Amino acid sequence: MKFSQISDFLIKRSSSPLRFIFLMLGGVLTGLTLVFTKIGFIEWITLVPMAVVLLLRASDRSVKLRSLYFDGFVFYYSYYLVCYHWFIYLYPLEFIDGMTKGAALAVVLLAWLGLSLLQTLMGGVVFVMCGALFRCHLCERFPLLRVFVAAGAFAVFEWFQTIGWWGVPWGRLPLGQAEYLVGLQTASLFGSYFVTFLILAVNLLLAYVLISPDKLKIGCITAASLLVFQYGVGTLLWFTTDVTVGEEIKVSCIQGNISSSEKWDADSNTRTKETYRKLIIEAAEEGAKLIILPETAYPYDMDSPDQTLLEEEFCNIARNYEVYLLVGAFTVEGEKDSLNSIICYTPEGKRADNVYSKRHLVPFGEYVPMRPLIETLIPPLASLVLSSDDVDEGEGSKIMDAGGIGLGCLICFDSIYEQLTYESVRDGAEIICLSTNDSWFSDSAALYMHNAQAQLRAIENRRYVARAANTGISTVINSRGEVIGELGPLVEGRVTAIAYANDSMSLCTVIGSGFVYALLACALVLIVENFVNKIKINKKTREIT
Repeated sequence: MKFSQISDFLIKRSSSPLRFIFLMLGGVLTGLTLVFTKIGFIEWITLVPMAVVLLLRASDRSVKLRSLYFDGFVFYYSYYLVCYHWFIYLYPLEFIDGMTKGAALAVVLLAWLGLSLLQTLMGGVVFVMCGALFRCHLCERFPLLRVFVAAGAFAVFEWFQTIGWWGVPWGRLPLGQAEYLVGLQTASLFGSYFVTFLILAVNLLLAYVLISPDKLKIGCITAASLLVFQYGVGTLLWFTTDVTVGEEIKVSCIQGNISSSEKWDADSNTRTKETYRKLIIEAAEEGAKLIILPETAYPYDMDSPDQTLLEEEFCNIARNYEVYLLVGAFTVEGEKDSLNSIICYTPEGKRADNVYSKRHLVPFGEYVPMRPLIETLIPPLASLVLSSDDVDEGEGSKIMDAGGIGLGCLICFDSIYEQLTYESVRDGAEIICLSTNDSWFSDSAALYMHNAQAQLRAIENRRYVARAANTGISTVINSRGEVIGELGPLVEGRVTAIAYANDSMSLCTVIGSGFVYALLACALVLIVENFVNKIKINKKTREIT
């Protein structure tokens, strides 16, 4: 089949029901690259089927915007169903008292299908945005511009998912490149959204040449140039990034392998305390000076008089072994009755004044959005929160001092929102200490997808990230995003490595989401220019008549 015949075939099928196959194929294949990152290299072509449909239909003024929204819905739902498939590992929700298997199945399916649907409802707007912008004067005059407009629209959507409880930036395209870190190094310049932009641009350029054979040369040269830039600059950044800069400190991340279904059981209190005490002492005797425990490793209110003896034990261990001990537990502060926190115990045998509390809580995990409505309409979904009361949201980065080294903390869900890490680093964090609880998802792909988010944070900010998880995976990640120490899922133990405290800031840390703002500014220019052009045309028309 000749190249022109392929083009004719795609153009004819783009408005037929066959386009849904293209859209679903693009969504499923791309989702798989995030789940199985070893095949992440194909992410540079998996979006081509979707891109063919988008470029053809969004450019066609006869195609209504609501039809484009439906196209976007089909693509994104296929994509998110793959990205969120790990919700099935929540079944049978044994950590919720009184939950029957039937109810558990219903809740798990609702969470999987519902969260995918929620993200899809917003994602469909991307196709509408493309349709509106593609039909602007400049895009019609310079068709190749549509490629970069669409790439920008997808990148802006990923950023938009960081706003509000309804947005969950879990399915970021750069996560598919976690096995190919050289290609992620440009995130230290312009952030992960820049990587998203390039991935989309390459896919769209390949689609562009498929439907426009006469543009083969310019399309291929441009795509190749973007890839050369991404990996050329990435290679340069890789070899020029000194991962041993700054003061070194031996870090140990503790993994007790005590799941959520166990640690809230009153009968497991003794085991929890004995397990973590043993692992903490082993890490200290191994020479670790910074020891990090997982999220709510001790599921108690450490500000309660009932926990005085436990606090004294932490202080004694920190003093006797001259370590900084970061403990995941609950605290109270002011009018806030329940905070998911990290408490630091110092070599002086004291509890540090700064207590970090989780800033971005998990909807339906730690609090119920619109609780009265949810409890009325979907009671089992509200039951996912282990306590009857919602956890309160923390405020501020609360940088901790570890002998002159600034420690910035994150807890679980915090790590997928890059703005929180930017804030911590700007406030003086030289090492990022991440406590998390991924025990809900057993040993599924969710563990590795979540860890890949931590790798992105390390690259963006050029910081070491020490990540302690209740049941795994626990890792130490260097400032190039390399996992230099790892303890796999569902085992008890610790991972220890040397970390370096870096006090310089990457360009990405400085500008934050500046790249996204630049994309939004470019879109505004297109809209304004189109508006001005219409005024000129109308004026000329009136002059002629």
